[in-house]
Amino acid sequence: MERNEMILIAGPCVIESRDSVFRIAESLKKYDEDETIDFYFKASFDKANRTSLESYRGPGLEEGMKIFEEIKKEFGYKTLTDVHESYQVQSVSEVVNVLQIPAFLCRQTDLLVAAAKTDCIVNIKKGQFMVPADMQYSVLKVLKTRGFETCDYETSKKAGVWLTERGSTFGYGNLVVDMRSLPIMRKFAPVVFDATHSVQMPGQGGKTGGDSSFVPYLARAAAATGVDGFFFETHFDPASALSDGPNMVRLEELEKLIEQIKAIREIVQ
Repeated sequence: MERNEMILIAGPCVIESRDSVFRIAESLKKYDEDETIDFYFKASFDKANRTSLESYRGPGLEEGMKIFEEIKKEFGYKTLTDVHESYQVQSVSEVVNVLQIPAFLCRQTDLLVAAAKTDCIVNIKKGQFMVPADMQYSVLKVLKTRGFETCDYETSKKAGVWLTERGSTFGYGNLVVDMRSLPIMRKFAPVVFDATHSVQMPGQGGKTGGDSSFVPYLARAAAATGVDGFFFETHFDPASALSDGPNMVRLEELEKLIEQIKAIREIVQ
């Protein structure tokens, strides 16, 4: 694993309100100021894959982009958000730095190609149903659209394509992280480990549950395996979060975990 800045993607699952997202953003300033970290503020303007029709989805595209513009103006953060449909890509790409392809959509050609036609970094989450080695074909859709013919780590790094691991599901209400997937996928692109979504427990009576107590263990293991970055959803009060609260790291607990990860990375490098 070559020595470089650690990619850190952190923020709330979804924009709950302007006040709450600014409160979380304010608490993450230390990571943007850390010269060893390449920091990206994350939030979703629309959670289009909620289990229930009644679940909170977010403020929507127009209001969400206004909030992202305010976040960038106030804090100067680089930003990341999900896109679920091709029509969203152009307007979102004018505001954020990274377009994230959700795991369930990682094979959607039109969405990948639309994202590839922008100047944004494209972060493709590995589908819970995907063989890690097959993620090279999703990466290739972006690379070929951007004029590259080979799929390897250096090419993807140059082209601005990342892969994110977030666990695999077998339909039994839980996710399993196979650490072998990290070096496998790192052959094709820089790899980010999503420690919070990897502890999800899908299918918990009409909603997705989780167990955040396992987040530090998985994050430390991924750091020892050797990855380029980490993805953490965080909140000042996960119990009150409107989406993915059971998986989140409490804001005041994130700093200790980041320091542990950095120490492990230093040993690995």
